[in-house]
Amino acid sequence: MKLKCIFGAVAVFLFFTAIVAAQSPSYRISAPYTHKNLTIYLIHGKDETSKTNILTLQEAMDRQLLRVYETSDVNELSVENISKTFDVFIQSGDIVKGGKQDRILGVSIIIPARSGRIKIEAFCVESGRWTKRGNEDAGQFSSSNDRIVSKELKLAANGARSQQDVWQQVSEAQEKLSRNVGAEVAPKSSSLQLSLENGKVAATADEYVRKLSGLIEGKSDVVGYAFAVNGRINSADVYVSNFVFKKLWPRMLKAAAVEAVSEQDSHARNEPIAKPADVREFMRDADAAPVTERAASGTARVATRDRKDSAVYEARDDKSKTVVHRAYVKKN
Repeated sequence: MKLKCIFGAVAVFLFFTAIVAAQSPSYRISAPYTHKNLTIYLIHGKDETSKTNILTLQEAMDRQLLRVYETSDVNELSVENISKTFDVFIQSGDIVKGGKQDRILGVSIIIPARSGRIKIEAFCVESGRWTKRGNEDAGQFSSSNDRIVSKELKLAANGARSQQDVWQQVSEAQEKLSRNVGAEVAPKSSSLQLSLENGKVAATADEYVRKLSGLIEGKSDVVGYAFAVNGRINSADVYVSNFVFKKLWPRMLKAAAVEAVSEQDSHARNEPIAKPADVREFMRDADAAPVTERAASGTARVATRDRKDSAVYEARDDKSKTVVHRAYVKKN
């Protein structure tokens, strides 16, 4: 009887392992590309959509086709796509500047053309201000040129979903940047966005961007990327198509470069760099964790797979039945 129970348990384990394997996406990881302490891995896979009428949040706001409204609720904003033809891809962690305080948007979602107002989760990345700044409009947000710049911020916003944790991680990121660029990056404001606009931060990160931005040229099957800092795997992001990934690549590379600057450590320079097989194993392990789901903004749902050493946040669109974004984070 005991032996039968053991075989039965093994059979159940193999059955559910097979299900996980079948559901887990199949990706190819290309060889690493390194500049200083930042290593990029390209993730190759199949497109989940052929749509090309998609703008990034930055593009849509620059063209004044997407409006982001202040709601006077720290953890909620509303967005409205007024375009007649373009959908807009918003990514969890995108920073919007203005309103009563700068925020990050808390979910990855595609906002359809002529959407009307849609409520969207948000977190403040500027503690202390709750009023108009300069000539900005306190009722709307003016731009979205950057995104969060540490894996700890990703975990705070997507995992813990804690405003207090987000504020703490913003402060820690600013302290690290100040130390490594040799200048105070938040002398008059707690705003993460203003810190990223600091001249020394921008110039230091730009060196990485210039060296690594051309990696995706001529590659039509790349749907995401992973990166390592100081040789250690940090995060990975996979998108609904090569078209969407290429649009987001400059912003994502800049954020990875800023994180590499903040984590510069002379003692870590001789650490071995993670191999593509290590990245593949990290993603597979994250995908195999138990899943919990929640309804998010609009038609978006978020599936979270959380384990001791990793997490993956999968944004799904209920209407189109597609996964628009997978964000993987290595915890340690």
